[in-house]
Order: sequence, then C-alpha cells, then structure tokens
Amino acid sequence: MRTSRLEAFSDGVLAIIITIMVLELQVPHGSHLSDLLKDSVNGFVSYLLSFVYIGIYWSNHHHMFHVVERVNGLVLWANLHLLFWLSLFPFTTAWIEGTSFARAPTVLYGVNLLCAAIAYFALEQAIFRTEGAGSRLRRALGADLKGKISPVLYCTGIGLAFVASWLAMLVYTVVAIIWLVPDRRVERFLAEQEEA
Repeated sequence: MRTSRLEAFSDGVLAIIITIMVLELQVPHGSHLSDLLKDSVNGFVSYLLSFVYIGIYWSNHHHMFHVVERVNGLVLWANLHLLFWLSLFPFTTAWIEGTSFARAPTVLYGVNLLCAAIAYFALEQAIFRTEGAGSRLRRALGADLKGKISPVLYCTGIGLAFVASWLAMLVYTVVAIIWLVPDRRVERFLAEQEEA
C-alpha cells in the first residue's frame, strides 16, 4: 500500500489536536495586560510546549514517510498507536495548566511524552519489519542518538516531578529544544540517493 492515505490522515489528526489545545486557552477575565499575565500565562506556556512537541512529531513523521516505500496493517496500527498518545496532549496540557503545574498532572504529562516517544519508536520498528533489511528509513536514521536519549530524559523528568514540578518541566523543555535543532538525516539520505 502507498503511504499517502496514512500521511493525510495523520496530518488531519495532528491539526485537530493543535486546534483543540488552542481552544483550551483561557481568555483573561480583565482588559489589562496584567490580567493576561495573571490569568493566561500558565496556559500559554503549557500550550507553547505542547504545540512545539506536536510540531516536532509532525515534522519527523513527514520526513519519515519521505523514505518509506510501503505500509501494511502493522504500520497502520503502529501509526494509530502514536496518534492515540498524541491525541492525549490536549488533556494533559489542560490539566497541567489548570492546576498550575501540580505534581500529578506534571507526572502524567511526562508519561504522555514518554508513551508518545515509545509509540514513535514502535512505528519505526514496524516500518523496519515491513520493509526488511534494506529499509531506506533504517539507513537514513542510523544510530538515532536523539531517539534513544529522549525516553531517558522523560523518565528523569517524571522522577523530578516528585521533587519539584518546575524541574520536570525544565527537562521536558530541554528535550523539545534538542529536537528543535534541525535533524537533517533523512534530507541528507535523500540527497545522497539522488546523487547516486
């Protein structure tokens, strides 16, 4: 099967997730800038971080499927598994915002991030299995250091949430920053394939 329907469906789901998150932002009760800071700053910070994460997943998903040649039922279900965890972002984002980053919501937010990372890894493995030893994706990704260190950092953040929620949020932010650094592995691979 071609990848176009999977990509279109995933793009639509991610767009809906972002829309739901922005609709959860609370409008300030007053008309002054101080009201915005008092009523909406936590919501904006949590929305911004979650928006960045959804953007990172969308970008990496987009790059991934540039080198995937075919999908099967295993890949479709692995992709749905990823979308399930990403679809929980509006809920966990709203909870940390609504509780001013209390411990339990911050832990759950980290678990959501961890499960999404695991699901993304599972999707990669499903593609490797489907495409076999010659998988272009496997060759393009190489060692995938960022993919291996992220779950470790999420677990660290989850543990730190029991000490101080702001430490956990700092770790979650660091992981997002690591992924914001452009990852050119797939682009380099495609360029090398064109030159060959």
